[in-house]
Amino acid sequence: MIMSRIEAPRDEVTGNLVDRLLSALPADAVLTDPDVTVSYANDMASFCPAGIPAVVVLPRTVEQVQHVMRIATELRVPVVPQGARTGLSGAANASDGCIVLSLTKMDRILEINPVDRIAVVEPGVVNATLSRAVNELGLSYPPDPSSWEMCTIGGNIGTASGGLCCVKYGVTAEYVLGLDVVLADGRLMSTGRRTAKGVAGYDLTRLFVGSEGSLGIVVRATLALRPKPPEQLVLAAEFSSGAAACDAVCRIMEGGHVPSLLELMDRTTVKAVNDLAHMGLPETTEALLLAAFDTTDPAADLTAVGALCGAAGATQVVPADDAAESELLLQARRLSLTALEAVKGTTMIDDVCVPRSRLGELLEGAERIAEKHRLTIGVVAHAGDGNTHPTVCFDAADPEESRRARESFDEIMALGLELGGTITGEHGVGVLKKEWLAREIGPVGVEMQRAVKGVFDPLGILNPGKLF
Repeated sequence: MIMSRIEAPRDEVTGNLVDRLLSALPADAVLTDPDVTVSYANDMASFCPAGIPAVVVLPRTVEQVQHVMRIATELRVPVVPQGARTGLSGAANASDGCIVLSLTKMDRILEINPVDRIAVVEPGVVNATLSRAVNELGLSYPPDPSSWEMCTIGGNIGTASGGLCCVKYGVTAEYVLGLDVVLADGRLMSTGRRTAKGVAGYDLTRLFVGSEGSLGIVVRATLALRPKPPEQLVLAAEFSSGAAACDAVCRIMEGGHVPSLLELMDRTTVKAVNDLAHMGLPETTEALLLAAFDTTDPAADLTAVGALCGAAGATQVVPADDAAESELLLQARRLSLTALEAVKGTTMIDDVCVPRSRLGELLEGAERIAEKHRLTIGVVAHAGDGNTHPTVCFDAADPEESRRARESFDEIMALGLELGGTITGEHGVGVLKKEWLAREIGPVGVEMQRAVKGVFDPLGILNPGKLF
Protein backbone atom coordinates (compact mmCIF):
# COMPACT_ATOMS: atom_id res chain seq x y z
CA MET A 1 0.00 0.00 0.00
CA ILE A 2 1.27 3.48 -0.88
CA MET A 3 0.07 4.86 2.45
CA SER A 4 2.31 2.48 4.40
CA ARG A 5 5.39 4.42 3.32
CA ILE A 6 4.19 7.64 4.93
CA GLU A 7 4.24 8.59 8.58
CA ALA A 8 3.10 11.83 10.21
CA PRO A 9 6.18 13.95 10.96
CA ARG A 10 7.31 14.26 14.58
CA ASP A 11 7.47 17.75 16.12
CA GLU A 12 11.19 18.16 15.41
CA VAL A 13 10.71 17.04 11.84
CA THR A 14 7.85 19.51 11.46
CA GLY A 15 10.13 22.29 12.62
CA ASN A 16 12.74 21.26 10.09
CA LEU A 17 10.06 21.05 7.41
CA VAL A 18 8.91 24.61 8.08
CA ASP A 19 12.47 25.92 8.07
CA ARG A 20 13.20 24.22 4.77
CA LEU A 21 10.02 25.59 3.21
CA LEU A 22 10.80 29.11 4.39
CA SER A 23 14.19 28.98 2.71
CA ALA A 24 12.52 29.79 -0.62
CA LEU A 25 9.03 30.97 0.35
CA PRO A 26 7.83 34.26 1.84
CA ALA A 27 6.72 34.07 5.46
CA ASP A 28 3.10 34.89 4.64
CA ALA A 29 2.94 31.86 2.32
CA VAL A 30 3.63 29.36 5.13
CA LEU A 31 0.91 28.98 7.77
CA THR A 32 1.71 27.08 10.98
CA ASP A 33 -0.79 28.37 13.55
CA PRO A 34 -2.89 25.29 14.44
CA ASP A 35 -6.03 27.41 14.76
CA VAL A 36 -5.53 28.47 11.16
CA THR A 37 -4.24 25.26 9.61
CA VAL A 38 -7.14 23.22 10.99
CA SER A 39 -9.50 25.32 8.84
CA TYR A 40 -7.84 23.76 5.79
CA ALA A 41 -8.39 20.19 6.99
CA ASN A 42 -11.40 19.19 4.88
CA ASP A 43 -13.74 19.91 2.01
CA MET A 44 -17.57 19.89 2.13
CA ALA A 45 -18.14 16.10 2.20
CA SER A 46 -19.79 14.29 5.11
CA PHE A 47 -18.45 11.06 6.63
CA CYS A 48 -14.91 11.66 5.38
CA PRO A 49 -12.07 11.53 7.94
CA ALA A 50 -9.51 14.32 7.87
CA GLY A 51 -6.10 14.57 9.49
CA ILE A 52 -4.21 17.49 11.01
CA PRO A 53 -1.83 19.21 8.58
CA ALA A 54 1.68 20.09 9.73
CA VAL A 55 1.68 23.23 7.62
CA VAL A 56 -0.37 25.05 4.99
CA VAL A 57 1.48 26.58 2.04
CA LEU A 58 -0.05 29.15 -0.31
CA PRO A 59 2.33 29.51 -3.27
CA ARG A 60 2.03 32.26 -5.87
CA THR A 61 4.45 30.95 -8.51
CA VAL A 62 5.31 27.72 -10.29
CA GLU A 63 8.82 27.88 -8.81
CA GLN A 64 7.38 28.00 -5.30
CA VAL A 65 5.29 24.88 -5.99
CA GLN A 66 8.41 23.14 -7.29
CA HIS A 67 10.27 24.08 -4.11
CA VAL A 68 7.51 22.62 -1.94
CA MET A 69 7.53 19.34 -3.84
CA ARG A 70 11.32 19.01 -3.72
CA ILE A 71 11.29 19.47 0.06
CA ALA A 72 8.35 17.08 0.45
CA THR A 73 10.16 14.42 -1.58
CA GLU A 74 13.40 14.86 0.34
CA LEU A 75 11.67 14.64 3.74
CA ARG A 76 9.03 12.08 2.63
CA VAL A 77 6.15 14.34 3.69
CA PRO A 78 2.70 13.85 2.13
CA VAL A 79 1.24 16.74 0.14
CA VAL A 80 -2.49 17.40 -0.23
CA PRO A 81 -3.35 19.83 -3.06
CA GLN A 82 -6.38 22.03 -2.51
CA GLY A 83 -8.49 24.54 -4.38
CA ALA A 84 -11.54 26.23 -2.87
CA ARG A 85 -12.51 23.03 -0.98
CA THR A 86 -16.03 23.00 -2.39
CA GLY A 87 -15.67 19.30 -3.26
CA LEU A 88 -18.08 16.65 -2.04
CA SER A 89 -15.93 13.52 -1.81
CA GLY A 90 -13.19 14.31 0.71
CA ALA A 91 -10.57 14.48 -2.06
CA ALA A 92 -9.09 17.65 -0.55
CA ASN A 93 -9.04 16.38 3.05
CA ALA A 94 -5.74 16.66 4.89
CA SER A 95 -3.79 13.69 6.18
CA ASP A 96 -1.92 13.82 9.50
CA GLY A 97 1.37 15.68 9.26
CA CYS A 98 0.91 16.67 5.63
CA ILE A 99 1.68 19.82 3.72
CA VAL A 100 -1.61 21.29 2.55
CA LEU A 101 -0.78 22.97 -0.74
CA SER A 102 -3.52 25.55 -1.32
CA LEU A 103 -3.36 26.93 -4.85
CA THR A 104 -5.94 29.68 -4.40
CA LYS A 105 -3.32 32.46 -4.60
CA MET A 106 -2.30 31.37 -8.10
CA ASP A 107 -5.32 33.10 -9.56
CA ARG A 108 -4.21 34.87 -12.73
CA ILE A 109 -5.85 34.64 -16.13
CA LEU A 110 -2.69 34.68 -18.24
CA GLU A 111 -4.18 34.81 -21.72
CA ILE A 112 -7.46 34.87 -23.59
CA ASN A 113 -7.02 34.32 -27.33
CA PRO A 114 -10.21 34.87 -29.39
CA VAL A 115 -8.60 33.62 -32.62
CA ASP A 116 -7.34 30.32 -31.21
CA ARG A 117 -10.31 30.24 -28.82
CA ILE A 118 -8.24 29.34 -25.80
CA ALA A 119 -7.62 30.69 -22.32
CA VAL A 120 -4.48 30.05 -20.29
CA VAL A 121 -5.07 30.24 -16.55
CA GLU A 122 -3.54 29.42 -13.20
CA PRO A 123 -5.29 26.81 -11.04
CA GLY A 124 -6.71 29.27 -8.48
CA VAL A 125 -8.86 31.16 -10.98
CA VAL A 126 -12.51 30.94 -9.93
CA ASN A 127 -14.75 29.38 -12.57
CA ALA A 128 -17.19 32.32 -12.64
CA THR A 129 -14.34 34.82 -12.96
CA LEU A 130 -13.07 33.08 -16.08
CA SER A 131 -16.56 32.74 -17.51
CA ARG A 132 -17.28 36.45 -17.14
CA ALA A 133 -13.90 37.44 -18.57
CA VAL A 134 -14.33 35.41 -21.75
CA ASN A 135 -17.98 36.47 -22.10
CA GLU A 136 -16.79 40.07 -22.48
CA LEU A 137 -14.95 38.96 -25.63
CA GLY A 138 -17.92 37.12 -27.08
CA LEU A 139 -16.65 33.73 -25.94
CA SER A 140 -17.81 31.08 -23.50
CA TYR A 141 -16.20 28.59 -21.11
CA PRO A 142 -19.10 26.12 -20.80
CA PRO A 143 -18.31 23.92 -17.73
CA ASP A 144 -20.47 25.38 -14.95
CA PRO A 145 -20.50 23.43 -11.67
CA SER A 146 -23.17 24.49 -9.19
CA SER A 147 -20.43 26.03 -7.05
CA TRP A 148 -19.09 28.05 -10.01
CA GLU A 149 -19.02 31.29 -8.00
CA MET A 150 -16.52 29.70 -5.57
CA CYS A 151 -14.84 26.67 -7.14
CA THR A 152 -11.51 26.97 -8.93
CA ILE A 153 -10.38 25.74 -12.32
CA GLY A 154 -7.69 23.61 -10.67
CA GLY A 155 -10.30 21.92 -8.49
CA ASN A 156 -12.57 21.45 -11.50
CA ILE A 157 -9.72 19.74 -13.34
CA GLY A 158 -8.82 17.60 -10.33
CA THR A 159 -12.34 16.21 -10.01
CA ALA A 160 -13.33 16.37 -13.70
CA SER A 161 -16.39 18.33 -12.64
CA GLY A 162 -19.54 18.82 -14.67
CA GLY A 163 -22.47 21.20 -14.40
CA LEU A 164 -25.92 22.12 -15.65
CA CYS A 165 -24.96 22.50 -19.31
CA CYS A 166 -23.21 19.14 -19.75
CA VAL A 167 -26.04 17.68 -21.80
CA LYS A 168 -25.06 19.93 -24.72
CA TYR A 169 -21.55 21.16 -24.00
CA GLY A 170 -19.87 18.35 -22.10
CA VAL A 171 -17.72 18.28 -18.96
CA THR A 172 -14.41 19.83 -17.88
CA ALA A 173 -12.29 17.08 -19.48
CA GLU A 174 -13.50 18.12 -22.94
CA TYR A 175 -12.14 21.65 -22.50
CA VAL A 176 -8.66 20.95 -21.11
CA LEU A 177 -6.23 21.11 -24.03
CA GLY A 178 -2.96 21.20 -22.12
CA LEU A 179 -1.49 21.38 -18.64
CA ASP A 180 1.66 22.40 -16.86
CA VAL A 181 2.15 19.98 -13.97
CA VAL A 182 4.67 19.90 -11.14
CA LEU A 183 5.51 16.26 -10.46
CA ALA A 184 6.10 14.73 -7.05
CA ASP A 185 9.88 15.27 -7.26
CA GLY A 186 9.52 18.91 -8.30
CA ARG A 187 10.09 18.54 -12.03
CA LEU A 188 7.84 20.57 -14.34
CA MET A 189 6.08 18.75 -17.17
CA SER A 190 3.91 20.13 -19.96
CA THR A 191 1.19 18.04 -21.57
CA GLY A 192 -1.16 18.57 -24.48
CA ARG A 193 -1.26 21.47 -26.87
CA ARG A 194 -2.64 24.89 -27.82
CA THR A 195 -3.87 23.74 -31.23
CA ALA A 196 -7.37 22.62 -32.18
CA LYS A 197 -6.01 19.17 -33.11
CA GLY A 198 -3.15 17.06 -31.81
CA VAL A 199 -2.49 13.34 -31.26
CA ALA A 200 1.21 13.23 -30.38
CA GLY A 201 1.84 10.39 -27.94
CA TYR A 202 -0.25 9.22 -25.00
CA ASP A 203 -2.95 11.60 -23.85
CA LEU A 204 -1.39 12.50 -20.51
CA THR A 205 -3.59 15.58 -20.23
CA ARG A 206 -6.70 13.45 -19.87
CA LEU A 207 -4.87 11.27 -17.35
CA PHE A 208 -4.45 14.23 -15.00
CA VAL A 209 -8.05 15.39 -15.39
CA GLY A 210 -9.97 13.67 -12.61
CA SER A 211 -6.85 12.36 -10.86
CA GLU A 212 -7.68 14.36 -7.70
CA GLY A 213 -4.13 15.62 -7.21
CA SER A 214 -2.73 12.11 -6.89
CA LEU A 215 -0.37 12.28 -9.90
CA GLY A 216 0.90 15.86 -9.91
CA ILE A 217 0.12 19.50 -9.15
CA VAL A 218 -1.58 21.40 -11.96
CA VAL A 219 -0.04 24.88 -12.09
CA ARG A 220 -1.30 26.09 -15.46
CA ALA A 221 -4.08 25.04 -17.82
CA THR A 222 -4.80 25.75 -21.47
CA LEU A 223 -8.57 25.62 -21.92
CA ALA A 224 -10.74 25.49 -25.03
CA LEU A 225 -13.36 28.19 -25.47
CA ARG A 226 -16.49 28.40 -27.59
CA PRO A 227 -18.42 31.27 -29.10
CA LYS A 228 -20.84 32.80 -26.64
CA PRO A 229 -24.28 31.26 -27.31
CA PRO A 230 -27.52 33.25 -27.54
CA GLU A 231 -29.61 33.78 -24.41
CA GLN A 232 -31.40 30.57 -23.53
CA LEU A 233 -35.12 30.17 -22.94
CA VAL A 234 -36.44 27.70 -20.38
CA LEU A 235 -39.52 25.52 -20.17
CA ALA A 236 -40.95 23.97 -16.98
CA ALA A 237 -43.06 20.82 -17.19
CA GLU A 238 -44.98 19.33 -14.27
CA PHE A 239 -45.55 15.56 -14.02
CA SER A 240 -47.68 13.35 -11.80
CA SER A 241 -44.90 10.76 -11.53
CA GLY A 242 -41.15 10.56 -11.77
CA ALA A 243 -41.52 7.80 -14.34
CA ALA A 244 -43.48 10.11 -16.65
CA ALA A 245 -40.84 12.83 -16.34
CA CYS A 246 -38.10 10.33 -17.18
CA ASP A 247 -40.15 9.13 -20.15
CA ALA A 248 -40.21 12.73 -21.35
CA VAL A 249 -36.42 12.89 -21.05
CA CYS A 250 -36.09 9.77 -23.21
CA ARG A 251 -38.49 11.17 -25.81
CA ILE A 252 -36.57 14.46 -25.99
CA MET A 253 -33.20 12.78 -26.48
CA GLU A 254 -34.54 10.13 -28.87
CA GLY A 255 -36.12 12.90 -30.92
CA GLY A 256 -32.71 14.39 -31.66
CA HIS A 257 -33.20 17.56 -29.65
CA VAL A 258 -30.11 19.22 -28.15
CA PRO A 259 -31.16 21.19 -25.08
CA SER A 260 -28.59 23.36 -23.37
CA LEU A 261 -30.01 22.18 -20.07
CA LEU A 262 -32.35 19.37 -19.03
CA GLU A 263 -32.83 19.20 -15.27
CA LEU A 264 -35.18 17.26 -13.02
CA MET A 265 -36.42 17.93 -9.47
CA ASP A 266 -38.47 15.38 -7.54
CA ARG A 267 -41.38 16.09 -5.19
CA THR A 268 -39.17 16.24 -2.09
CA THR A 269 -36.86 18.78 -3.68
CA VAL A 270 -39.68 20.99 -4.94
CA LYS A 271 -41.19 21.10 -1.44
CA ALA A 272 -37.81 21.92 0.12
CA VAL A 273 -37.27 24.81 -2.31
CA ASN A 274 -40.74 26.18 -1.58
CA ASP A 275 -40.14 25.92 2.16
CA LEU A 276 -36.86 27.79 1.85
CA ALA A 277 -37.61 30.44 -0.75
CA HIS A 278 -41.44 30.53 -1.07
CA MET A 279 -41.17 30.38 -4.85
CA GLY A 280 -44.69 29.08 -5.39
CA LEU A 281 -43.65 25.95 -7.23
CA PRO A 282 -46.49 23.45 -7.70
CA GLU A 283 -46.28 21.16 -4.67
CA THR A 284 -48.81 18.81 -6.23
CA THR A 285 -46.15 17.76 -8.70
CA GLU A 286 -44.25 14.50 -8.37
CA ALA A 287 -41.49 15.72 -10.69
CA LEU A 288 -40.58 19.02 -12.30
CA LEU A 289 -38.58 18.99 -15.55
CA LEU A 290 -36.70 22.07 -16.76
CA ALA A 291 -35.55 22.21 -20.39
CA ALA A 292 -33.60 25.05 -21.98
CA PHE A 293 -32.43 25.91 -25.49
CA ASP A 294 -29.87 28.48 -26.60
CA THR A 295 -30.45 28.03 -30.32
CA THR A 296 -31.28 30.71 -32.88
CA ASP A 297 -34.99 29.95 -32.41
CA PRO A 298 -35.39 28.67 -28.84
CA ALA A 299 -39.15 29.32 -28.76
CA ALA A 300 -39.68 26.77 -31.56
CA ASP A 301 -37.53 24.23 -29.74
CA LEU A 302 -39.51 24.75 -26.55
CA THR A 303 -42.76 24.24 -28.43
CA ALA A 304 -41.52 20.92 -29.82
CA VAL A 305 -40.23 19.74 -26.46
CA GLY A 306 -43.40 20.90 -24.73
CA ALA A 307 -45.39 18.65 -27.06
CA LEU A 308 -43.17 15.70 -26.17
CA CYS A 309 -43.66 16.41 -22.47
CA GLY A 310 -47.40 16.47 -23.02
CA ALA A 311 -47.25 13.14 -24.83
CA ALA A 312 -45.34 11.69 -21.87
CA GLY A 313 -48.06 12.78 -19.46
CA ALA A 314 -47.13 16.28 -18.33
CA THR A 315 -49.98 17.89 -16.42
CA GLN A 316 -48.74 21.40 -17.12
CA VAL A 317 -46.14 22.89 -19.48
CA VAL A 318 -44.98 26.48 -18.97
CA PRO A 319 -42.51 27.99 -21.47
CA ALA A 320 -40.72 31.19 -20.48
CA ASP A 321 -41.28 34.26 -22.63
CA ASP A 322 -37.92 35.91 -22.03
CA ALA A 323 -34.52 35.59 -20.33
CA ALA A 324 -35.74 37.10 -17.05
CA GLU A 325 -38.54 34.57 -16.72
CA SER A 326 -36.12 31.80 -17.69
CA GLU A 327 -33.71 32.85 -14.95
CA LEU A 328 -36.54 32.76 -12.40
CA LEU A 329 -37.29 29.16 -13.33
CA LEU A 330 -33.62 28.19 -13.10
CA GLN A 331 -33.27 29.82 -9.70
CA ALA A 332 -35.40 27.05 -8.21
CA ARG A 333 -32.99 24.44 -9.53
CA ARG A 334 -29.96 26.33 -8.26
CA LEU A 335 -31.51 26.49 -4.77
CA SER A 336 -32.16 22.75 -4.63
CA LEU A 337 -29.13 21.59 -2.65
CA THR A 338 -29.27 24.53 -0.25
CA ALA A 339 -32.96 23.84 0.34
CA LEU A 340 -32.39 20.13 0.99
CA GLU A 341 -29.62 20.95 3.44
CA ALA A 342 -32.10 23.06 5.39
CA VAL A 343 -34.42 20.07 5.86
CA LYS A 344 -32.27 18.43 8.55
CA GLY A 345 -29.07 20.47 8.71
CA THR A 346 -26.74 17.94 7.05
CA THR A 347 -26.74 16.23 3.67
CA MET A 348 -24.87 13.52 1.84
CA ILE A 349 -24.98 14.33 -1.86
CA ASP A 350 -24.57 11.39 -4.17
CA ASP A 351 -23.74 11.77 -7.86
CA VAL A 352 -24.57 8.40 -9.35
CA CYS A 353 -24.82 8.46 -13.14
CA VAL A 354 -26.92 5.94 -15.06
CA PRO A 355 -27.91 5.47 -18.71
CA ARG A 356 -30.74 7.88 -19.56
CA SER A 357 -32.99 4.95 -20.39
CA ARG A 358 -32.77 3.77 -16.75
CA LEU A 359 -33.17 7.12 -15.05
CA GLY A 360 -36.71 6.31 -13.93
CA GLU A 361 -35.54 3.13 -12.20
CA LEU A 362 -32.96 5.11 -10.25
CA LEU A 363 -35.61 7.56 -9.04
CA GLU A 364 -37.94 4.77 -8.01
CA GLY A 365 -35.12 2.95 -6.23
CA ALA A 366 -34.07 6.07 -4.32
CA GLU A 367 -37.66 6.46 -3.11
CA ARG A 368 -37.73 2.86 -1.87
CA ILE A 369 -34.42 3.35 -0.07
CA ALA A 370 -35.74 6.50 1.62
CA GLU A 371 -38.81 4.63 2.88
CA LYS A 372 -36.72 1.68 4.06
CA HIS A 373 -34.39 3.86 6.14
CA ARG A 374 -37.08 6.35 7.25
CA LEU A 375 -35.15 9.27 5.77
CA THR A 376 -35.79 12.25 3.54
CA ILE A 377 -33.97 11.78 0.23
CA GLY A 378 -34.51 14.40 -2.44
CA VAL A 379 -33.37 13.79 -6.00
CA VAL A 380 -32.20 16.45 -8.43
CA ALA A 381 -30.64 15.38 -11.68
CA HIS A 382 -28.85 16.53 -14.77
CA ALA A 383 -31.45 14.42 -16.49
CA GLY A 384 -30.11 14.93 -19.99
CA ASP A 385 -26.95 12.97 -19.20
CA GLY A 386 -28.36 10.63 -16.52
CA ASN A 387 -26.32 12.23 -13.72
CA THR A 388 -28.44 12.14 -10.56
CA HIS A 389 -27.91 13.75 -7.17
CA PRO A 390 -29.87 11.75 -4.60
CA THR A 391 -29.40 13.88 -1.49
CA VAL A 392 -29.77 12.23 1.91
CA CYS A 393 -30.99 14.65 4.60
CA PHE A 394 -30.17 13.76 8.20
CA ASP A 395 -29.35 15.05 11.66
CA ALA A 396 -25.59 14.68 12.15
CA ALA A 397 -26.07 14.89 15.94
CA ASP A 398 -28.17 11.71 15.88
CA PRO A 399 -25.82 8.67 15.62
CA GLU A 400 -28.61 6.29 14.63
CA GLU A 401 -29.89 8.55 11.89
CA SER A 402 -26.34 9.16 10.69
CA ARG A 403 -25.81 5.39 10.42
CA ARG A 404 -28.98 5.03 8.35
CA ALA A 405 -27.91 7.93 6.16
CA ARG A 406 -24.61 6.27 5.35
CA GLU A 407 -26.29 2.94 4.62
CA SER A 408 -28.81 4.57 2.31
CA PHE A 409 -26.01 6.41 0.50
CA ASP A 410 -24.21 3.11 -0.14
CA GLU A 411 -27.41 1.43 -1.31
CA ILE A 412 -27.97 4.18 -3.87
CA MET A 413 -24.45 3.63 -5.24
CA ALA A 414 -25.09 -0.10 -5.44
CA LEU A 415 -28.33 0.57 -7.29
CA GLY A 416 -26.49 2.79 -9.76
CA LEU A 417 -24.03 0.02 -10.58
CA GLU A 418 -26.87 -2.49 -10.95
CA LEU A 419 -28.46 -0.19 -13.52
CA GLY A 420 -25.27 -0.10 -15.59
CA GLY A 421 -24.11 3.23 -14.23
CA THR A 422 -21.13 4.64 -12.36
CA ILE A 423 -20.61 5.68 -8.74
CA THR A 424 -19.62 9.23 -9.66
CA GLY A 425 -20.50 11.41 -12.60
CA GLU A 426 -18.76 14.62 -11.51
CA HIS A 427 -17.84 14.78 -7.80
CA GLY A 428 -14.97 12.30 -7.86
CA VAL A 429 -13.96 9.43 -5.58
CA GLY A 430 -11.85 11.00 -2.85
CA VAL A 431 -12.24 9.28 0.51
CA LEU A 432 -15.99 8.87 0.36
CA LYS A 433 -16.19 6.40 -2.53
CA LYS A 434 -12.84 4.67 -2.76
CA GLU A 435 -14.27 1.30 -1.66
CA TRP A 436 -16.89 1.66 -4.36
CA LEU A 437 -14.31 2.52 -7.00
CA ALA A 438 -12.76 -0.89 -6.42
CA ARG A 439 -16.15 -2.52 -6.91
CA GLU A 440 -16.78 -0.63 -10.14
CA ILE A 441 -13.44 -1.13 -11.90
CA GLY A 442 -12.52 -4.52 -10.42
CA PRO A 443 -9.20 -5.89 -9.11
CA VAL A 444 -7.36 -5.67 -12.42
CA GLY A 445 -8.48 -2.08 -12.87
CA VAL A 446 -7.29 -1.20 -9.37
CA GLU A 447 -3.94 -2.88 -10.02
CA MET A 448 -3.41 -0.89 -13.23
CA GLN A 449 -4.41 2.39 -11.61
CA ARG A 450 -2.03 1.80 -8.73
CA ALA A 451 0.71 1.04 -11.24
CA VAL A 452 0.10 4.37 -12.97
CA LYS A 453 0.17 6.12 -9.60
CA GLY A 454 3.52 4.48 -8.86
CA VAL A 455 5.10 5.81 -12.05
CA PHE A 456 4.22 9.43 -11.31
CA ASP A 457 4.50 9.27 -7.51
CA PRO A 458 6.82 6.40 -6.50
CA LEU A 459 7.02 7.54 -2.85
CA GLY A 460 3.26 7.88 -2.54
CA ILE A 461 3.39 11.43 -1.19
CA LEU A 462 0.72 12.99 -3.40
CA ASN A 463 -2.73 13.05 -1.77
CA PRO A 464 -2.35 9.66 -0.05
CA GLY A 465 -5.42 7.68 0.93
CA LYS A 466 -7.58 9.01 -1.90
CA LEU A 467 -9.11 7.05 -4.80
CA PHE A 468 -7.88 3.61 -3.61
